[in-house]
Amino acid sequence: MTNTVDSAPAVRVASGRLRGRMDRGVAAFLGIPYAAPPFGTRRLRAPEPPARWEGERDATDYGPTCPKDNPGPGGAELLPEVVIPGEECLNLNVWTPDPRQSGLPVLVWIHGGMFTKGSGSMAAYRGTSFARDGIVCVTINYRLGAEGFLYLDDGTANPGLLDQIAALEWVRDNIAAFGGDPGRVTVAGQSAGAISITNLLAMPRARGLFRQAVTQSGASAQTLTARTAAGIAARLASSLGVAPTRAAFGEVPAEPLARAASALVREFQSASDPTTWGSLPFAPVVDGELLPRHPLDALALGAGRGVRLLAGWNRDDTRIGLVPTGMIDLIDERVLAAVVGAAGAPDGTIERYRAVRPAVSDGDLLAAVMTDCSIRVPTIRVAEARVEAGEADTWVYRFDHESPSFGGRLGAAHAVELPYVFDLLDEESNRALIGDQPPQAVADTAHGAWVRFVADGDPGWPRYDLADRSTALIGEGITVVRDPDGAEREVWAGQR
Repeated sequence: MTNTVDSAPAVRVASGRLRGRMDRGVAAFLGIPYAAPPFGTRRLRAPEPPARWEGERDATDYGPTCPKDNPGPGGAELLPEVVIPGEECLNLNVWTPDPRQSGLPVLVWIHGGMFTKGSGSMAAYRGTSFARDGIVCVTINYRLGAEGFLYLDDGTANPGLLDQIAALEWVRDNIAAFGGDPGRVTVAGQSAGAISITNLLAMPRARGLFRQAVTQSGASAQTLTARTAAGIAARLASSLGVAPTRAAFGEVPAEPLARAASALVREFQSASDPTTWGSLPFAPVVDGELLPRHPLDALALGAGRGVRLLAGWNRDDTRIGLVPTGMIDLIDERVLAAVVGAAGAPDGTIERYRAVRPAVSDGDLLAAVMTDCSIRVPTIRVAEARVEAGEADTWVYRFDHESPSFGGRLGAAHAVELPYVFDLLDEESNRALIGDQPPQAVADTAHGAWVRFVADGDPGWPRYDLADRSTALIGEGITVVRDPDGAEREVWAGQR
């Protein structure tokens, strides 16, 4: 594609004029506010529209990130955090082949991070390769932890999801200025981003804001009931020594609140308490209004009908929490049995998985079981609900390419697909995750499938149905398999 964009491209959006910059041959506009700063009287509440500005706004650098627990310098971070101070944190970034074009497909990326980490300004999410291939790519920030998902049964719920909706509304109203078509929007996300999207599909307020969706290693299993979420809020209030009210939480400075929320996440992720292992204390809440019912129930009733969906998982998703920490070597039969039992697995689950993997360690077996329980099966349940509701436009994949990191033990873990999907193999911050010599063929395969889906509505393999359960296994090429590991899938029959 020949690019004729000026060295300092400019556009006009509803709030004013923006001056961007060139980034690897495409135009980039960074740190654009899509909502007002969520502080002061707006803290812990629904987002409000951004203010207009006079003159030309500099959009050449990323904007502030939403409050979160700062991991500090150093460390072998597989997905290095970005922390940028400032209150104007509800911002987004746009990469476009040429803002003077029109009718281009649009990809809006919702980042992961257990709803307490991440941002749209992480280098791993730079949209240059999508823009190079003719797609306007948007990455967003949204409020995290208690700031975005505190539930107090007081009429305000899911500010973080409302942020995502506000960003999508901004895209609807402004993306044409960047050459994008507001009627050709695909929303995509990984982990917490994928969980968010599954909930957006079920939310009446999000209807019509996107035509297609991609969910990577996340579904609806982590969606909280109002009762559970209220209990988590009380637990957080106790840890902070404040009353469980919005006003009291609002008096806690953002940094201590973010640290307390992260501490609660770490507690829930600890294998020392099998009843909470793998759970997320901050996540979308079924409040009965914004999210009227559980996403699976909504999808079964036809919510999201007309939205094409590409959904999948990584073969070894949960190794991301077991291998880098060394926990995988500490799992014994007792912990294995406790965690699998607390996950609600049927009797005989360990024996059935062990029969397929007779030589693996207890830690390896736990990774296989929990990947299926927490990510694979919930993803399949979403696909099944859509098919049963008469929505045929659903495609399923499994990412199989293994990372060489940690002596090859990381496998096809959670997030390993990201550098390949974004085709950013030369990005230095991806090295710890995918090694120093990642194969371009895998990026060509994964990124190419995502580009086809965003641009044409079909990733290139058969749709999912309950007869064949066709699933694309993604590596250096695509192999379509009928119901891969079907016997293990059937272990979870009747489980959500």
